[in-house]
Amino acid sequence: MARLSRAETQERNREKVLAAARAEFTERGFREAKIDEIAERADLTRGAVYSNFPGKRALYFAVLAAAAERAPAPPPADPRRSPREALGAFARAWVADLPLATDERGSPSRLAADLIPEVLADERTRRPFAQLLQLDAILLGVALEQLRPARSPGARLVRVAEAALTTLHGASRLAAAAPGFGEPFHVVRVCEELAGLDLADGWTGPPIVPEARAADEPWAPPTAVDALRGEPAPLASDGVVTVLGLHRLSAAEDALRAAPPGVEVTAVLVSPDPGELGPLARLAVAEFRGLLRHAIPPSAWPRLRIVHDESGAVAAAAGVTDLGDMTETAVRVEQGRIVRRADGFGAGDAVAGWAELRRAGRGRGADRASGRAG
Repeated sequence: MARLSRAETQERNREKVLAAARAEFTERGFREAKIDEIAERADLTRGAVYSNFPGKRALYFAVLAAAAERAPAPPPADPRRSPREALGAFARAWVADLPLATDERGSPSRLAADLIPEVLADERTRRPFAQLLQLDAILLGVALEQLRPARSPGARLVRVAEAALTTLHGASRLAAAAPGFGEPFHVVRVCEELAGLDLADGWTGPPIVPEARAADEPWAPPTAVDALRGEPAPLASDGVVTVLGLHRLSAAEDALRAAPPGVEVTAVLVSPDPGELGPLARLAVAEFRGLLRHAIPPSAWPRLRIVHDESGAVAAAAGVTDLGDMTETAVRVEQGRIVRRADGFGAGDAVAGWAELRRAGRGRGADRASGRAG
């Protein structure tokens, strides 16, 4: 039998820890789970567990993220769906995973019961989680906008998506705290009705936009995965790449709204604490991806790619090496070169808007009032 390489051994041990931790968290719940018990289940030392994960909470997030990323994909959604029908399908997929009053403590459906309490327990996780939810709302809202008839542009629907996510997260909290309370399909009906509300939503862009500076730099990014679609991310292609710390994820909408049709936009998620916050970000995106697949046909998915850059390698290729929660840098890539860059709040808008100016030869923002984004 061939001897495993160091990297293969590390990966095998990581998988053993994840499997053992999932069993421990399912059986005992997060608070009562013990690292020593997880190590014993995995037939490894306590040190081997900590060499893969910085702490119990990071391991818990990683277990949930792995489960979400490996969930089977549902069939593609009906391309003829209206925003109302899509919100209903999104809500039905959500409530289908809520724990039932008859579920016992060790039931797999209760594995995630401690997620929100653990997020709430620390400011270091609360703020990134809030921004991850905002990113979900942006993606869902933009997708709903694409489902409207072509001649009925209407308003931005991100506030509608925010209201739906607020409703659904509330339903999840009640299902965990008061199993059996309420009728889940009433929640679905409420979400469907939200599609028809006028929440006075519009897009004006960031109040301050930095200068998009000319550049002529090589662009040689590493291979990466688009976490939203679960496929290779076309980073080598022309487009806009925006590097965002986990406190600035809502800025992804700046680049998405400002970029002209046909220009790919990639949001690269970075963190100074990738050991714990990286799995939390992966979990949020993977869970949302599953719900989006149930509800939104592929033709209406936003043209935003999401890359988890826990190593910082993609950010480094874009010239960003000092990674922080508030990092916000955007570059425009053309023919394998970085030709424009901007830093600070509004960087994505500046770079994507420059591309629109050059392509269209006119002022940008013609579609902002309607909140159009592809």
